[in-house]
Amino acid sequence: MKEDFDTEDELGFEPAVSVTGAEPRHDRPAKRGRIGALRRRVGAFMVLLVALLGMGGAYAAFATTSGAADTTNSAQDISAGKQLYEVSCITCHGANLQGVNGRGVSLLGVGGAAVYFQVATGRMPASGQGANISRKTAKFNEEETNQIAAYIQSIGGGPTLPEGSLRDADIAEGGNLFRLNCASCHGTTFKGAPLSAGVVAPSLNNATDREMYAAMLTGPENMPIFSDNQLTPEQKRAIITYVQTLKASKDPGGHGIDRIGPVSEALVVWVGGVGALVVAILWIGAKNE
Repeated sequence: MKEDFDTEDELGFEPAVSVTGAEPRHDRPAKRGRIGALRRRVGAFMVLLVALLGMGGAYAAFATTSGAADTTNSAQDISAGKQLYEVSCITCHGANLQGVNGRGVSLLGVGGAAVYFQVATGRMPASGQGANISRKTAKFNEEETNQIAAYIQSIGGGPTLPEGSLRDADIAEGGNLFRLNCASCHGTTFKGAPLSAGVVAPSLNNATDREMYAAMLTGPENMPIFSDNQLTPEQKRAIITYVQTLKASKDPGGHGIDRIGPVSEALVVWVGGVGALVVAILWIGAKNE
């Protein structure tokens, strides 16, 4: 190689064949360049792969089905729930939760949240099938309801209710979200309303925190499911906070006429008061005659 460089210096150019008879190695820098480019591409691919795996692992570690900590069901609760299920539910929903044609739907995948709502509100066990199953006195207490939900959850899976308080959120945001997503069916005063085909949006006046959260999470009957992509767990809590706070607060002006608004209330009072005054005047005049 030294001779090649010396020859180039003497002639002013690099000859096609060196004085030693060996051809000069023009391809070495090109090969080094190709190898370097390949290494850079492989390195970039590995960095991208590691980043994607890291993001996927972080999401799997922190994301949950309901967006909140799921309840932990003990073996004792599951066993007790199985006994209650076999006494009260198996006839319509089957030994393996597969459902019975003409009697009851499959419970596979509905989750403990759906079971809790249906049983806690007395809708299940149902006396018959129909477009609308109304709320009634629950057959099971809170503990038994949770046990049935735990058993069905252990077999079929699905969404569960989060632990802890379901309130203590932004009441103003809850009001906005309720008016946007709920008031069209349940009404601004939570009394519910008839819809179509015999379906009724039920009143929320007797609904508990857990019942409302379960309803939003599972969408019973004709109610839409509000997944965490539509309403986050915090937003669901805000709606519950708004509804329950308004239900517990008294109208500062006395009878609020179902909170239909100050203008309407004043109109009712004015018409009613003037009407009562006219009736009184007529009655006094009749007595004097």
